[in-house]
Formats: sequence, C-alpha cells, structure tokens
Amino acid sequence: MKNINPGDFVELIFPNKSYKGILLESPKDEKGVILLKLDSGYNIGFKKKDISEIRLIKKAEKKEEKIEIKIPQEKPKIAMIITGGTIASKLDTKTGAVSPLTKPEEFFKFYPKIFDKVSLEKIIVPFTKASEDMDFKDWKKIAKITYNLLNNKEIKGVIITHGTDTLHYTASALSFFLQNLNKPVILTYSQRSIDRASSDANLNLQCSALASISDIAEVLLVGHATMNDDFCFAILGTKARKLHTSRRDAFKSVNRKPIAKIWPDKIEILSEHKLRNEKNKVKLDAKFNNKVALIKFYPGQNPDILEFYHKNKYEGLVIEATGLGHVSSLSKNSFLKKIKKLTKDGIIVCVTSQCIYGRVDPYVYSNGRELEKAGAIFLEDMLSETAFVKLGWILGHKEWKKNKQIIKQKMLTNFAGEINERLDEQFHSL
Repeated sequence: MKNINPGDFVELIFPNKSYKGILLESPKDEKGVILLKLDSGYNIGFKKKDISEIRLIKKAEKKEEKIEIKIPQEKPKIAMIITGGTIASKLDTKTGAVSPLTKPEEFFKFYPKIFDKVSLEKIIVPFTKASEDMDFKDWKKIAKITYNLLNNKEIKGVIITHGTDTLHYTASALSFFLQNLNKPVILTYSQRSIDRASSDANLNLQCSALASISDIAEVLLVGHATMNDDFCFAILGTKARKLHTSRRDAFKSVNRKPIAKIWPDKIEILSEHKLRNEKNKVKLDAKFNNKVALIKFYPGQNPDILEFYHKNKYEGLVIEATGLGHVSSLSKNSFLKKIKKLTKDGIIVCVTSQCIYGRVDPYVYSNGRELEKAGAIFLEDMLSETAFVKLGWILGHKEWKKNKQIIKQKMLTNFAGEINERLDEQFHSL
C-alpha cells in the first residue's frame, strides 16, 4: 500500500466486487485486517489476503496550520454557541468514529455557506460534549450565555449547535429558562459528520442562519424535514422529539405543526408564533431542581422502584404511562398505593403517555380516575422529556414549592407552547 494512508479515499478490489470508502487505521492486534468507512457511515473490516488491489481515489487533505475564514461584515450579525456533537466533529481515521474539532475556524472551513445570509458577531465554545454527557448545569450555562447575547443590540439572533441525542431536552430547558424572548434562538445539529459527502450539516446551518434573522422570537429546533437536501422544518423547542436514530429528518414536531418550513433562501410560516420585539427585556429564569426523575412504566413492573426515589429524597417524578395515562392498578404490582404514599409525603407525581402523539386523559377509564385520585397530575399532550425538564424548572422555584396546588397549576400552565389544546393530525409519522 505504497502512498496510501489512513484517511485516503480508496477502492478495495475483490475478484467479484469492489468497495469504496475512507481507509481507517487498523488495530495493532489485527494487522491482517483492512478497515473501511463506507459512505453510509458504517465501518466494515476485510481480510487483507482476500483483497486483489487497493486503489487510491483521493488523498486525504493535509492538515492546515492556519485556517483563515473571511466573515462578511455588511450582513445581519448573529452569534453562535458551539457545544459539541456530530455537527462539530470530524472523522477520526484511527477509530472510524468522530472526534471534536479543535477550533471554531475548522468549523467554518467546512460550513462557509452560513455566511451567505449572515455575519458572525460572536462565537462562543463553552464546552465540547456529546449530548448524552450533558446535564442541567450545562443547560444553565447555555441559557446564561444566550441571555447575554440576546441583550446585545448588534446581534439579531443566536444559533446553538448541539448533539442530537438529548437536543430536545436542551431545547425544552431553554424554552423555560429564557422568558419574554425578543429574538430567535435556534438549535441545530447534524446526524453525519462534516467531512462526509452525505453530511446534513450544511443545509441545517443555512436554514438556521435564515431562521436566526427572521421575525420568529421562539426557541426553535431547525433541521432536515425530509431525507433529501431540500428544506428544513423549524420546530418549537417544547414540541420537538428525536424519532429516528440516524435519519437526517430525525426530529419531528409532535402534536402541532412546525412553526415554519425553511429553504436556504426563504421561509414559509406554517403556524402561530411570537414575533421579534427587540424592545422586550429578556428574563433569565434558569432555576432547576435536579431531584426529579423520568420513569417508564412497563407490564409487570414492580412498584417498589418508587421507594428508591422516595428514600433518596426526590421531589418530583414523571411517569411515562401507557395509552391515555395508565399504570397497573388491579394486579399484585399495583402502583396506586405507592403513588398515594408519595403524594401524601409531598412528592409531585405527573403522568405523560408513551404513545408520543395524542394526550393523556384520566376520565376515560377507571384506572386513570383512580390514579388522579391518588394525586397524580395528568399533563395533557406534553412530551415526557419536556415534562421532566418543566417539573425540574417548576420545583426549582422555592416560592412555588410551598403549595402543591400552585405546582399543579404551574405544571398545567402553558409557558412555552408545551401544551397544545388542538392536536395536529397531519404530523403523525416519519
């Protein structure tokens, strides 16, 4: 393999077929194996002895010591917060996985089209994390940075790049933490790393740039609406959910229409939203009580799990129940007695549905009625992840915690579009 190195785009020739992809570094203990990253994103290994020829198609780009990015000054100014995730990563030819970019200049080298519509006033990298490693402290940090940027009169909007796996949690947190919003706050992502031909990042960023200078004063998640590179949806932060592990259009708007349909050069408004009003004084309300938990009910589940949270002084639970909001109530594993004990001792218990679409309703079956009598709060059509974040936010307010009725009232108050009286049937599938 003279002049062929890890990172090069190659073709492996076999007697009856061939494979093209990026050559990866083989593990030290597997010298007889050739590893290739296919364009689909999957890594595949071949026995070296079975390969007839390794043909070089394209050399990997050499590392640049200095990257200069020309940022236009005459266009509307925005700010960007880079937090990590696939959108801020590139292929690691040693592992076949992705590794974080080392500096913002690298990011814009791969995404120059973002400057077609906007200029960058400020770039902040508070941390680089996979989103599954983030927690409420990170949400608070992002909210505080966003709050300060929104108060800068030069900045027309804020884009936050983020990993996909817990993006909808962060979107919900910012929706509650940032009150009286005056400008767009856009969260975006990519499912495939920037150095792959099939990366979804460019379209997502171009659409996010246009959304960030629009008149939509909401926390929005912006990303591919379809598998193709045609347009994006702008989804309300409290109504977004990741519904596919790897597709470009992984995120969907649940129980309501997206706010807008966005192309790189135009926006079509689809539903009601708050309007840009730069006279608004944004309020930062980033209180959060992390003694909350999200529990998924399953058939035959032992209700003793609730004792763990009681013993460890948790103050709120969201139970993701079945159907209209049901847990076992008649079998030996009935949850009712335990829930009565929790609510009596001051622990807030809320109910959402595993069904994703639709709403919970305690009045259709006796099971639901008994659960409500036990003190559980049924959260309408609220998404489970949104409910978890909202409960932590509500319980973070000492003045609200004093009275259970106030907590219930707040949980059923529509702060950021998390409760929708009228469900949109049109957006019920991928």
